[in-house]
Amino acid sequence: MSGKLTKARVDAATPHDRDYFVWDSELKGFGVKIAKGGRKSYVCKYRVGGGRSAPTRRLTIGAHGSPWTVDQARLEAKKMLGRAAIGEDPAKEKQDNKKQITVSQLCDLYLRDGLGTKKPSTIATDRGRIERHIKPLLGRKKIGEVTRVDIQRFLQDVANGKTSTDLKTGMRGRAIVRGGKGAATRTVGLLGGIFRFAIDVGLVQSNPVHGVKRFADKKGQRYLSDQELVVLGKAIVAGAAAGLNLQAISILKLLVFTGARKGEIESLRWDAVDLPHGYLRLDDSKTGQKSIPLNSGASSILNKQTRTVGSPFVFPAHRGDGYYKGTPKVWREIRNKAGLADLRLHDLRHSFASFAVSGGASLPIIGALLGHSDASTTHRYAHLHDDPVRAASEAAAATISSAFAPDSQTSD
Repeated sequence: MSGKLTKARVDAATPHDRDYFVWDSELKGFGVKIAKGGRKSYVCKYRVGGGRSAPTRRLTIGAHGSPWTVDQARLEAKKMLGRAAIGEDPAKEKQDNKKQITVSQLCDLYLRDGLGTKKPSTIATDRGRIERHIKPLLGRKKIGEVTRVDIQRFLQDVANGKTSTDLKTGMRGRAIVRGGKGAATRTVGLLGGIFRFAIDVGLVQSNPVHGVKRFADKKGQRYLSDQELVVLGKAIVAGAAAGLNLQAISILKLLVFTGARKGEIESLRWDAVDLPHGYLRLDDSKTGQKSIPLNSGASSILNKQTRTVGSPFVFPAHRGDGYYKGTPKVWREIRNKAGLADLRLHDLRHSFASFAVSGGASLPIIGALLGHSDASTTHRYAHLHDDPVRAASEAAAATISSAFAPDSQTSD
């Protein structure tokens, strides 16, 4: 059956005992399928390649009604026929797209095969961002369908708190997800890495994250001033005198004096402490093996630390065979007493670097002090302002020690 397709004509078409088609007389290849059950669907029929021997494809555009009107379906059919005329095959592309994995499946594949040499702590962070942000917002989309517009929308949604939640995890745990601009920027960065992995394994041709402008990530831009350092030093001394956990106090002091990461000091083992030569020799830090120079302040703290029989850790747990992990709780109490509620533990690392810069250390020396594997990571300190690594460490220690002067009269 043929004739010009109009809404009235499509509405008037009645089902038969089997499926049939009504073709449009104005646009060859455009028609509507009337199923024996009564469903009406717009279709487009075309040949792949030239000549009568070329195979014929038929592609469903959509069901009659909202959103597909006759005019909208005809316009879509024109696009498909135009693509077919230049050698493309819309039906095959649609079929291939159905075979594509989803973003959720890609994330699972990335967590299984694409992590490379990432550390467990980084993997845990990636997994959290995937489960809390990426999967809820993009998980169901086919990877080939994700566009730059989708990524831009994702960035805004996370920044606006669309994925914020407060979940109970286990008997006593909670997972509080707030979103925000920082989380949005870092999660889009992770998405870029996931799609780079997809390109490497041949799943997609391009990365939809490319070209998406992110929010400025101000993570790690907090530095202690000289005055704040003095206040913090007094708060730590007062905390020790008030009976706060002395292991946490010693850990906090070492973080200030070395610029090390919290995990590196909390999990520090005695076999990594080389006091005679003045180094911490870590086998497995975030960036692999590294050595941290021990300045006089750090050496003094470790010299006063008592070894616990049977434990390899400098700061053993009160129960069990592990190491002490209660530093954050003590830190929150101390920083609040010091009036530095916005200061994170990791900011002590940045502050150490800033004091070293003010002492004249170059960026390569700062990178060596902090154990950076990538020079671009150290570049964040370039705006703050060729000595040997030890000299730079001692310069930082001289500034820090002045803030801890009252501590000379307090036992650890």
